Amino acid sequence: MAYSTINKSTDYFNTKLYAGTGSTNNVTGVGFQPDWTWIKSRTDTGNHRIYDAVRGATKTIYSNLNNEEGTNTNGLSSFDSDGFTVNTNTQSNGSGNNFVSWNWKANGQGSSNTDGTINSTYTSANTTAGFSIVKYTGTGSVATVGHGLGVAPKMMLIRILGDVNDWQVYHQSLGNTHRLILNDASASSDQSNRWNDTSPTSSVFTLGTHSSVNASGATYIAYCFAEKQGYSKIGSFIGNGNADGSFIYTGFKPAFVIYKRYDSGSYSWVLVDNKRNTFNAVDKYVHPDLSAAEGTVTLMDFLSNGFKMRVNDTTSNQGSIIYMAFGQSLVGSNNVPCTAR
Repeated sequence: MAYSTINKSTDYFNTKLYAGTGSTNNVTGVGFQPDWTWIKSRTDTGNHRIYDAVRGATKTIYSNLNNEEGTNTNGLSSFDSDGFTVNTNTQSNGSGNNFVSWNWKANGQGSSNTDGTINSTYTSANTTAGFSIVKYTGTGSVATVGHGLGVAPKMMLIRILGDVNDWQVYHQSLGNTHRLILNDASASSDQSNRWNDTSPTSSVFTLGTHSSVNASGATYIAYCFAEKQGYSKIGSFIGNGNADGSFIYTGFKPAFVIYKRYDSGSYSWVLVDNKRNTFNAVDKYVHPDLSAAEGTVTLMDFLSNGFKMRVNDTTSNQGSIIYMAFGQSLVGSNNVPCTAR
């Protein structure tokens, strides 16, 4: 069995639950200073709010909307040594509401990257955890951008900041000809002007000419993810249409899973984690493409080496489904993943 490079997964990713106060709220217990924080109200309808250290703490984008970036000092106002601070915005800190935040560690504000034909303004890369945040300016012509990971990313989320346009999602399981939309439930589609039918390399990703990824003079943010053994897995599975559902091997116990049926129809994204679901069955979820409050229905079990679907449902266990998961393998001496006892 191969060695794991991750000693402790919660040094790089952690879910933090908190109660809204309606006033300045220092949320602690994340375990590190996050560089990407995604917040959602569990109890209320409200937009998913995404913040990162490259754009700056007060800059907001929304996974469920195609709106341009907003500036709001009453949302997340700072990334702190053990978490973050939120203020009076009701969708980040409404009094009486419960919230979930998902937090990743990159490398602070980052620095310029000249690996591609587009020099990124900032690339904040954590090569250990396989996560980078890239800010770049489009050219309108086929181009490449450096991601800083040292290995090819398997999933990327890209968003134009100063205009109304959809999130564009690259996933290795779909190939370099197709894309999904994070703020939309539609199936994947063949769009050569997103990735120019070219897969990412160990140093760059390729952009086509569509305005959602590469309009001349427009500014973009890209979140790039590579697999790391014992910590992250990015892949796909075929649902079996049975409550005794498909088992998906990750090599670790999941702490976070986001997935999407992509082959046909209109099926929402689904996001689950181990802080809202502390024991099996995993039944508390949110839809990243919708503003709806947290829902409850049996979906899956988190196992020591993967997850097993526990629902006969067209969204979660039928057809072709892509996913990205983070977690932690049981680690023995010298970081060798070991079997459960």
